[in-house]
Amino acid sequence: MSKKIAVMGDWDSIYGFSALGLETFRIEESTDAEEASDTLKKLAQSEYEVIYITESLAARIQDTIDRYHDSPSPAIILIPGISGNTGQGLAAVKRSVEQAVGSDIIFGNS
Repeated sequence: MSKKIAVMGDWDSIYGFSALGLETFRIEESTDAEEASDTLKKLAQSEYEVIYITESLAARIQDTIDRYHDSPSPAIILIPGISGNTGQGLAAVKRSVEQAVGSDIIFGNS
């Protein structure tokens, strides 16, 4: 069984990922948050092992993302969008590392 990777976000931020063989799911700013959440749920319940989501989209559907936080699959990874890095993705990685090792090894804060 092959593992699949999805990328969700606005078109300008994600269209390049299709050249890498990743499947893109266009969710524009005008898209209703409930529709975006439904897309994430469908991807998570299918064969996708990794789902990249732009930080701006993630901010709108954080409750849905949180449902999968403790699940081994899919891995939901936040990426900066075309509008730039908000720091939300790095903060999520920091929290995951702290949870895994028990301290902040990224920034050195205990």
